[in-house]
Amino acid sequence: MLHQKKYTLAFILLLVLLVICFCISISFGSVTIPFTDTMSAIFGGELQKESWGYIIKNYRIPKAITAILTGGSLALSGLLMQTLFRNPLAGPFVLGISSGASLGAAILIMGASLLSGIFTFGVVNNVTLAIASSTGSFLVLLAVMVVAAKVKDTMALLIIGLMFGSITAAIVSVLSYFTDAEQLQQYIYWSFGSLGNLSWSQLGLLGAIVCTGIFISIFTIKSLNAFLLGQNYALSLGVHIKKQRFLIILATGLLAGGVTAFAGPIAFIGLAVPHLTKQIFNTTNHKILIPAVLLYGAILMLLCDTIAQLPSSAYVLPINAITSIIGAPVVIWLLVRKKKMVF
Repeated sequence: MLHQKKYTLAFILLLVLLVICFCISISFGSVTIPFTDTMSAIFGGELQKESWGYIIKNYRIPKAITAILTGGSLALSGLLMQTLFRNPLAGPFVLGISSGASLGAAILIMGASLLSGIFTFGVVNNVTLAIASSTGSFLVLLAVMVVAAKVKDTMALLIIGLMFGSITAAIVSVLSYFTDAEQLQQYIYWSFGSLGNLSWSQLGLLGAIVCTGIFISIFTIKSLNAFLLGQNYALSLGVHIKKQRFLIILATGLLAGGVTAFAGPIAFIGLAVPHLTKQIFNTTNHKILIPAVLLYGAILMLLCDTIAQLPSSAYVLPINAITSIIGAPVVIWLLVRKKKMVF
């Protein structure tokens, strides 16, 4: 009962912190908007300038919601992979899903140099990039799931996933070698990651993908707890190993693949947030960890996005760099201070 009250209080505090970080995120940007006007735009009040309402409703709020979906998705997919492979260094992209999305984007952006102009600059925009990235991640996910149905050893599946990632990365390197400087620069810019390019319709699609991934993850909670003690223990509890492994990989593919397709590859969150959550909650029960990592990931991504925005500046730093620069030292400090990794 004591633990339950402690967890309830922790979740309430996280929700409050999430709301605060959301408000801070939409308050900063290249255009200085008073906080009172920001709140008025959210709740339908009057603003001093009509343009401020357009900026908040069509750029800042979608960007903040994208940060919440992205952070939560990557954190949860990282937790799923670390539990499935019983490896604290596993992240959401160990199965090559991110590399597949990168390959799709690379073929769209840089394919003109090798494919006689079939792909041109004119067709490269947010929508076509999302489609190409989604297709690439889906094809790699499909290949991994086919292999997963035939491979019994989970660690062998991890190695195969890494090999898929190596193959796709090699193809991207070949495309990069032959492409023009302008196209290469565009691809590199995409690889930095961005949270501010989604329209409301694209945001709705990303939300549907993320919710589906979370829904599937909820049905694997019992198996995830069993996997912590090994496959033999899971089998003794009646867990259908291949079926549950299939569901976990599918959920990870939807969460990580969807985020990469719409926001680009974003590092650190999926690897570090599960460890941060376990350090603070001191539990391995996925009934607690799944909602906790969703909240922690969303909060951390909102904070990183606020820092990347460089308040009152027209420049926006790459979110992929900020997540690692800000987050990695925090994880190192926590692990050194704790001197023990909960896993």
